Amino acid sequence: MIRAVLFDLDDTLFDHRGCARAALAAVQAGHEGLRAMPFDRLERSHAEFLEELHGDVMLGRVPLEVARIERFRRLLGAAGVPASDEVAADTASTYRETYRTARRAVAGAPALLAAVKRRALVGIVSNNLLDEQQDKLRTCGLDAFVDALVVSEEAKVSKPHPAIFQLALDRLHTQPAEAVMVGDSWSVDIAGARAAGIRAIWFNPAGAPAPEPGTAIPELRTLEPVEPAIRMIFDTHRH
Repeated sequence: MIRAVLFDLDDTLFDHRGCARAALAAVQAGHEGLRAMPFDRLERSHAEFLEELHGDVMLGRVPLEVARIERFRRLLGAAGVPASDEVAADTASTYRETYRTARRAVAGAPALLAAVKRRALVGIVSNNLLDEQQDKLRTCGLDAFVDALVVSEEAKVSKPHPAIFQLALDRLHTQPAEAVMVGDSWSVDIAGARAAGIRAIWFNPAGAPAPEPGTAIPELRTLEPVEPAIRMIFDTHRH
């Protein structure tokens, strides 16, 4: 019997990529040097710099605001744009404000959480900051469905480490065999859940090939309509 369903947040329930694309478009429009860069290249470079700095922020080695400014200093530098402290800070501010304005849930996420909540406890397991993820949940109207929110900042360990999943299970008073994890990252969500003994479901809206062909991991391409997703989540025969 499934007693708890764990979800990743960014790009599983919260449309981080969509918000980031809107914010990057605003940043690109404000810099001639960035306008000369193809958007897909800009997006890849931004994601790389974000990932490079994210771990240091999670471990408390670099303050969040410092990392944000440094991210855009690197992005502007990659495009050959002179990046003073003021320019990098202004660019980071433009990105941040546009991102916040664009915040939205992944299509179908509110209805899916509401349906899951009627049958099981709901946990969020995220590699991010507590305040940031709480704010996203509130803004998208998802917070009322969540019984436990576990983030790497608080747990002092990140997915795919099994300990962060175990912390979520402990807070939900649930055993691994009684839980399911739904997430979009194979290397982080799927591998981490499996290492913790939790059945995993891969949210794969882009239809990317599985990194481990032949692995029996159920796959969701969309969160709507709700009924197929609910059947997959609570199908204990796959465990």
